Amino acid sequence: MVQTLGVVEPLIVKWDPESSTYAKVTSLFYDNRVEALDFIKLVNKLHKSMHALVAENSNSELLIRAQHLMQIAMKRLEKEFYQILSLNRAQLDPESVSTRSSQTSMRSSLSDFVDESDDEIRVAGDLISEVEDDAEGVMTDLKLIADCMISSGYGKECVSIYKIIRKSIVDEGIYKLGVEKIKSTHVHKMDWEVLDIKIQNWLNAVKIAVKTLFNGERILCDHVFSSSDSIRESCYTEITKEGASILFGFPENVAKNSKKSPDRIFRSLDMYTGIADRWPEIVSIFSFQSTSSIVNQALNSLIKLGESVRLDLTDMETFLQKQSLKTSGESAGVHILTTDTMNYLSLIADYGVLADILFDSSPPEKFPLLESFIDKSFFDSSPSPAVSLRLAWIIFILICKFDEKSKHFKDVSLAYLFLANNLQHVISKVRSSNLRYLLGDDWINKRATEVKKFAASYEQVAWGHVIDALPKNVTSAMTCEEARVYFKRFNTVFEETHRKQLAVVIPNGKLRDEIKLSIAGKLLPAYREFYNAKRLEMQKDRKFAGVVKYSPEDMGNALSDLFFGSGSFSTSASSSLSGSRTSFSR
Repeated sequence: MVQTLGVVEPLIVKWDPESSTYAKVTSLFYDNRVEALDFIKLVNKLHKSMHALVAENSNSELLIRAQHLMQIAMKRLEKEFYQILSLNRAQLDPESVSTRSSQTSMRSSLSDFVDESDDEIRVAGDLISEVEDDAEGVMTDLKLIADCMISSGYGKECVSIYKIIRKSIVDEGIYKLGVEKIKSTHVHKMDWEVLDIKIQNWLNAVKIAVKTLFNGERILCDHVFSSSDSIRESCYTEITKEGASILFGFPENVAKNSKKSPDRIFRSLDMYTGIADRWPEIVSIFSFQSTSSIVNQALNSLIKLGESVRLDLTDMETFLQKQSLKTSGESAGVHILTTDTMNYLSLIADYGVLADILFDSSPPEKFPLLESFIDKSFFDSSPSPAVSLRLAWIIFILICKFDEKSKHFKDVSLAYLFLANNLQHVISKVRSSNLRYLLGDDWINKRATEVKKFAASYEQVAWGHVIDALPKNVTSAMTCEEARVYFKRFNTVFEETHRKQLAVVIPNGKLRDEIKLSIAGKLLPAYREFYNAKRLEMQKDRKFAGVVKYSPEDMGNALSDLFFGSGSFSTSASSSLSGSRTSFSR
């Protein structure tokens, strides 16, 4: 002990903050790191000597002298620990700590694959190396001091400093990320637009907080207090528990207390995804027994978000079932309910987490029409059977509404076109979204067949009498008078139908062209045959010449103008015809 005191006393006294102004204002680890390492070694040696002396003579006066030196040394190390933590916030920033390994990998890659002559790359690598070395040195110094203080029985003082400084950094980080603790009553009263901004902040925050803030703190804490599992756990828990509870408690608060909004389900799914995608990291980072409440809080948020999503889907179904599509107008276009519902479902289908949320959810089993609407064999083999069935059920409700609406059309042809238009819109949205993979090509093909049937029925009702106005057989025996009657009747029927159908809209270009081609394929050949057979003969006689008003080309041009909604039901015959791309009046 005498020999040990003779070695350690000069250095400990030199750095006693109370012994000189120099020792009070100068940092041991910054001023002379080699001497700082010697200081740590000598303190550890003093501690061992004190233990040995206690075993031999616990009343030795040398112990009192050694204890006095130990207290001076601990005050010095306590001061150094505080200074290093306070003055190296940049090097100990959680993001810097958590990404250090990736930077090391990048530097290794540079040295392996970049030509040695590339000075710029080599300089960049050297700078990265320098930054890493500084950070590594700071972490090493903290660990040396912590190990020394803990082994010397002064762990409480060391831990207290660490908790205060690092907790302030975590709390500040959470605040800067835009996450704050909000009372449930405030969430309930909050306008959706305001709450939506806070949710967006949270979605950005959870990415950074899990990946860098909490992960970086865990790495740093594990390194500095690697000598004591219990201290490591208590430090990390106290530093992160409050911030993590605020972060992972926010989604549950929103799920339980927010006002209903059309967009709420999407934000709930976003937040669910934000936690679910990072679940392995959350469990790993908060693996201590004392941080299990944080994991439980994140899990509770998932549960409540899932309940909110299921409730919003049920509300959507109820809303659809209560909707009445009775309208005063006779528009056969795509109904706004169809557009809104399919936009809603196509967006929902993008969320893979929906499979977890709806794993035990299914539509009514005893519903005869539903069985003909879905292919059970496909849905059973679907990657997400519950999601496929649930979304198919909602679409089934929507299509049932089409049927209800179609029964209120006075014009039967418009009823069929309404069914075709709206079902075609459903198919288009399914094909262009993830709904395609959830419902399957067979489902799409069956609905496409139904659209063709509706389109064919529309053609028959709307245009069948126009085609019937032409003679079935055109022979040389037909007199000009008989031909005049046919032409006159056809002109009247065609003009009335054309004027009426100008107001009709078929939004889907493919369906529009298919119906036009189908009508033209039935109408134009019959008209052309009649026109070619009787035109010249009738034009020779002035009495009949004016009856042949339209060439087959005129008819084709007139048909090409259809289904853009360019006319209206009240448009007069003359204005409708003169507004056509090719004037009929000539």
